[in-house]
Amino acid sequence: MQLQTEKDQKEIKKHGNYEFPVHISLEKIQAYEQDSFPWHWHPEIELTWIMSGQIEYLVNDRKYLLRAGEGLFCNSNSLHSGYMVEGADCNYLSITFHPRFIYGYENSLLQTKYVDFITTNEAWHSLKLQEAADWHQEIIGQLQQIYHSFLTSPPDYEMQVHLILTSIWQKLYLYYCSLPVSEQQPQKHLARLKEILSYIQEHSAQELTLDEIAEHVNICKSECCRFFKKYMKMTIFEYILFLRIQNSLPLLKEGESVTKIASMTGFSTPAYYGQIFKRYMGCSPIHYRKDHMGKN
Repeated sequence: MQLQTEKDQKEIKKHGNYEFPVHISLEKIQAYEQDSFPWHWHPEIELTWIMSGQIEYLVNDRKYLLRAGEGLFCNSNSLHSGYMVEGADCNYLSITFHPRFIYGYENSLLQTKYVDFITTNEAWHSLKLQEAADWHQEIIGQLQQIYHSFLTSPPDYEMQVHLILTSIWQKLYLYYCSLPVSEQQPQKHLARLKEILSYIQEHSAQELTLDEIAEHVNICKSECCRFFKKYMKMTIFEYILFLRIQNSLPLLKEGESVTKIASMTGFSTPAYYGQIFKRYMGCSPIHYRKDHMGKN
C-alpha cells in the first residue's frame, strides 16, 4: 500500500463523504511501502487507537512512541507520519472525520466557539492518549465503542458515531480551554513547512539545491536546514531521497526500465538509484519490480 498525496503533501484519499464525513479503517503499518506512511496532512481530524504492537508516530515537531492500548489525537491540517518499530507490525484503528461533523452549520456557535478554538491553533497539533489520565482512558474506551459499532453496524450506526465523537470533542475542548492563556496562542510555522514540502515535491525529479529551497521560502540556508530538521526529524537531503524512492515505486510496478526511472525521478545514474533504493527498500529495484509488477 502506498499513500498518495498532492504536491504539498495533502493526502488525496477521501475520508468519508459530504453526507457522512467520517472514515473508519483498520490499519497495519506493515501494509505500507517501507513499513511506514510518509509525511502528509488533511483537513480532517484523526483519532488513533493502537490495538497491538507499537508505532513511532510523528506530528509536526513532536515524536511519540505509541504502544498497545494507547491512542493519539491528531488535529486538522497537522503534518504526520508513522514508522515501524523494531521490525514488528502494529495494528491500529484510524478514525478520520471532518470538523463540520461536529459543528454542522458554517459559522455556527459550535464552530466558532468550540471547534475553531482547537483546529486553528497549531500549538495543539496532537495529544497522546495514555493510561495514566482517566479522561484519556475514557476517550480510548469511546474509540473502542466506535470500533464495535463499525463491526456490528447497528441500525443507528451513524448517530452512535456522531454522539461518541461529539463527546470526545467535548473532553478535548475542556482540556484545551483549561490551559494557561500563554499556551493558547497559535503558531505560524506550518505554512512555511508546507511551502518547503510543496517545492520539493514539485521539483523532486530535477537537480535540487539547498540554495534554491531556502530562497523559495526567504530564509538563509542554515535556518532552512535547522527548521526542516526540527519538524521533519530528517535532513532535507534525506527527505529528497526518500521522496524520490517513493515516486519510483509506481513506475517499477508499471514495468518501466530502471535506467528510465532513475532519470525520471531525479537520480544522477541508475547505479546510484539502485544503491539508494536498496538502502530504503532492502532489495534491488529489479527484485522489487519482479515481486510487485502489475499490483496496485
